[in-house]
Amino acid sequence: MTEENRHVSLRAFVDAWNGLQAQGTPAHHGRIIDWLASCLEVGDRHLLLMAFRGAGKSTLVGLFAAWLLLTDPNRRLLVLAADLRLAKKMVRNVKRIIERHPMTQGMKPKERDQWASEQFTVVRPLELRDPSMLACGIDGNVTGSRADVVICDDVEVPKTSDTAPKRDQLRDALREIDYLLVPGGLQLYVGTPHSYYTIYATEGREEAGETHAFLEGFRRFELPVRDEAGVSAWPERFPEAHIERIRQRSGLSKFESQMLLKPTPATATRLNPEDLRRYDGELECREAQGETVLTLNGVRLVSATAWWDPAVSRPDADGRKGGDDSVVAAVFSDAAGRLYLHRVLYLTVDPADPEHEAKQQCTLVARFLRELHLPGVYVETNGLGTFLPAFLHNELKRARIGASVTGMASTKSKARRIVEAFEARLAAGRIHAHTSVWQTPFVREMREWRPAGRQRGHDDALDAVAGCILAEPLRFDQAPPITPRPDWRPGPVVAPSEWTV
Repeated sequence: MTEENRHVSLRAFVDAWNGLQAQGTPAHHGRIIDWLASCLEVGDRHLLLMAFRGAGKSTLVGLFAAWLLLTDPNRRLLVLAADLRLAKKMVRNVKRIIERHPMTQGMKPKERDQWASEQFTVVRPLELRDPSMLACGIDGNVTGSRADVVICDDVEVPKTSDTAPKRDQLRDALREIDYLLVPGGLQLYVGTPHSYYTIYATEGREEAGETHAFLEGFRRFELPVRDEAGVSAWPERFPEAHIERIRQRSGLSKFESQMLLKPTPATATRLNPEDLRRYDGELECREAQGETVLTLNGVRLVSATAWWDPAVSRPDADGRKGGDDSVVAAVFSDAAGRLYLHRVLYLTVDPADPEHEAKQQCTLVARFLRELHLPGVYVETNGLGTFLPAFLHNELKRARIGASVTGMASTKSKARRIVEAFEARLAAGRIHAHTSVWQTPFVREMREWRPAGRQRGHDDALDAVAGCILAEPLRFDQAPPITPRPDWRPGPVVAPSEWTV
């Protein structure tokens, strides 16, 4: 290794490697190389590289990592991936490049223990505790490690992002990077979105409790397989016919997320939150011409239904909620048959007082009924809810709230109830939802709900709202008066004798 090689450009380094492989540098790789080089030149240290599946991004990032060690052998690189196997794959790739690249000769150490499968140390001037490159799964223990560069290579995959708890765990693990990275260090994310609630989103998901994007402030480079004009980013390897075959075989959702980099659910959404008609405004209860009138944004409401799907709601020792959610929901309707999902309340209680959990939940439901002027509530009595109607009735009586309590045992499957309640009404645009609903997990439940197979996430709020909708009285539009029409038939009409009764 010569001093001249330490000042080689990233483009020259990659071109030399590709020349060794008897191939050129693809045009889209050139764009990525120029982007990485410009980011380093201007001092950007928080980077996100998104490129379609099969674009060769991991190979290119491996060359980038080898080049970083060439230009400064004292650098320490940490590779994080969804599991150790994927991280080791990146480390093996970089080792192979260092062994074979003409510019990195002399960097491989003589000691075999410095050239392991999970980590290696190149020949370098400084004696440092951490290796030159270390592989680690996202769930591994890297406490105490220090790194100048952290490469997050495909940390988001289905097994780390297909449920809300897994996505929370992934984010918690990635936040630890701040404690590993030295001041002024480089952080590079490489991947494609595997969830609508991806860490790569450009904005926070309101219903997931995010006020800003997880990687807010990161400089982004996105390379979908087609540009806005529909032209392939790599026509030699991905001609239009091949792209179309991928789309047909993988399905629209997977194609859009993995090839077009659009965050979408892994499978088609049966209940699309975009079909909800969002509204602001609060209930107004007043006396008018001797009767009590309840209005919402100036529209008179004619009925209301509340449904409580109860469950044990104590969080665990880490503050996380396990099992089912205890949810109460309220739906109002107007004379035109429009439905207004005004509130969805996930009940939480004081974990320090577990013996009185039922009373705590009943107190919250009673307050819910009073604040929304609700005449009563249905309580699902399957399982835990068997004894709750009596508890709630006593609580309403104690609080002097005039509302009825009706226990309801569900006989249909939950999936069937949800489909019957939502599907046709959503398609017809008849379900409106208050903006506060987006501050709850309800919208996420809609997006991730699947009617068949084992449910991977919670659907308790969906069940509660479905109960409200199905319990709402069915109303018919008033038919216009019948207008007589002239009879065009000549003479009297006589029915056939066999029709006589």
